[in-house]
Amino acid sequence: MINSQRKQFVESRILHKVSMPSQYLGGERNAIVKDHRTVKGKICLAFPDAYTIGMSHHGLQVLYSLMNRRDDWVAERAFCPWQDMEAQLREHNVPLYSLETFTAVSDFDVFGISLQYEVSSPNVLTMLDLAGIPLHATDRTMADPLVLAGGPCCQNPEPMADFIDLFVTGDGEPALPMICDMWLELREQARAAGFAEGAAGVQQRADALQKIAAELPFAYVPRFYEPEYQDGRVVALNRTRNDVPETIEPSVIRDLEGIPLPTSPIVPYVECVHDRIAIEIMRGCPWQCRFCQSTVIKRPLRIRSVDTIINAAMESYRNTGFNEISILSLSSSDYPHFEELVKRLHEVFRPLGVNISVPSLRVNETLRTLPALIGSERRGSLTLAPEVARDDMREQIRKKIKNEDLFAGCRNAFENGFDSVKLYFMCGLPGERPVDLDGIVDMAEHIAGIGKEVKGRYVRVTASVSNFVPKSHTPYQWNGMQRREYFQWAHKYLWSRRKIRSINIKCHDIDTSLLEGVLSRGDRRTGKAIELAWQRGARMDGWTEHMDAQRWWDAIADAGIDIDQQVHTQYGLTDKLPWDHVNVKYGRTFLEKEQSRSLTQLEAMADAK
Repeated sequence: MINSQRKQFVESRILHKVSMPSQYLGGERNAIVKDHRTVKGKICLAFPDAYTIGMSHHGLQVLYSLMNRRDDWVAERAFCPWQDMEAQLREHNVPLYSLETFTAVSDFDVFGISLQYEVSSPNVLTMLDLAGIPLHATDRTMADPLVLAGGPCCQNPEPMADFIDLFVTGDGEPALPMICDMWLELREQARAAGFAEGAAGVQQRADALQKIAAELPFAYVPRFYEPEYQDGRVVALNRTRNDVPETIEPSVIRDLEGIPLPTSPIVPYVECVHDRIAIEIMRGCPWQCRFCQSTVIKRPLRIRSVDTIINAAMESYRNTGFNEISILSLSSSDYPHFEELVKRLHEVFRPLGVNISVPSLRVNETLRTLPALIGSERRGSLTLAPEVARDDMREQIRKKIKNEDLFAGCRNAFENGFDSVKLYFMCGLPGERPVDLDGIVDMAEHIAGIGKEVKGRYVRVTASVSNFVPKSHTPYQWNGMQRREYFQWAHKYLWSRRKIRSINIKCHDIDTSLLEGVLSRGDRRTGKAIELAWQRGARMDGWTEHMDAQRWWDAIADAGIDIDQQVHTQYGLTDKLPWDHVNVKYGRTFLEKEQSRSLTQLEAMADAK
């Protein structure tokens, strides 16, 4: 049931004026189009970034497949348009629409948004505004779709609390259908009685949301919680009614094997960041690195069987024709049947000319033989994430890897035809010393030297250095983030230590990292800064060419946010944190113990040379 009139208008009057028009057309292979008259509920899955990013996100394909597998629901997609398309939509008064049927987003029952990156927050406001949905959750009535959010940024939902009706943390597969069904039932009851308008309509919606919040422990409805501040920081989050829970539990899949993989993923017409089949082999991580939010929020560890993975990969290949398969997890080489899986994938797909990609590799003994195991005709660069280069700092961050395994793996890679290595490091970790920065360059140069021994020339080694942001629900959540001046010095220092030309040191943009700190560590007042930045033109700021840092710093100042207190000042272990009401497995007690151990280790490190 395609809205032919809107589709024809967009094709004839708009698309010739915008770049990459096919990203706004839909109709891709494996896209699902249902007649809306034959279903009960409609959800628009939204990704607040460009099509080329959103279509590369495995989670979107998972939820799209999950909801469309049901006969009584239809799931369609919408992405944030680029500025040229946004301008055309506004000029011609065309609402944000779904790609499958060109249906206005406001006509769906649920508008489900994936919050993956804090700096993309203004894109959510762009999409809501283009859809004609009131920006603020408390201004909506039952006539408006449920604005639902999930994803890693929901671990601290407060900065976006003004704009989202309901947040979900944890696994989306069990939570999304339950919320959708309950909302649809409540909405149909309201529709039968007549959608109220004005204050009565707002109250009607609040009553419906209360029922969901009271029944589903993973549903956080911010309007029922009021922050209390003292000396510029949150000291309490008070419920405005007693029939909603004090804290929120994560949604958890117990049996990952029982959740079907998407085996008919949509094949885009345009080149995306990842043009390949993605197969999730494992969820969670066996390690407990102190800096890593993902390892905390994706607990417990759950795996799929080798047969399930192979069968899903083959079915996906038949349905798409992609010539690359990527196996996904937080730490792929820790999958308990890793060697068997990779060998079988090669046995099945190498005769078909399909490459096997194995990202998320942990530096361990497996790495010593991995390059020979995963070698293919298209091998080129080996990507590893040592995070830090010295053993005592590794002990501090709880990433227990060995340099000897890393160097042996790199040597094996060069012997098997790989010609470059990319290394991921962090800068600004608690207790970081100049010797830790020295170690980054020393490690890169040592690997380049191994390449010279094997190949007769220095190989390309790229050290990608990110600026550390202490994230919620990690043992480092109490730590302050390093200041701008420190990162400026550290980046300059790293470059001054570089001696080999084949070594490249790429440091992340400092303004973007500091902004990520503001947005990820903020409380509900941060929403005012997001809205001000959006009103002043913040669009697609996750893309370097569109980021205007000064616009953000002005908006943050005008919102009255004390950056030093919010980002750089350490919390005490007993302090209330803006995100404390969101629970994770093991809980705050475990994180407190890990932070205390970290502080003890930092004292021992302080005098190390």
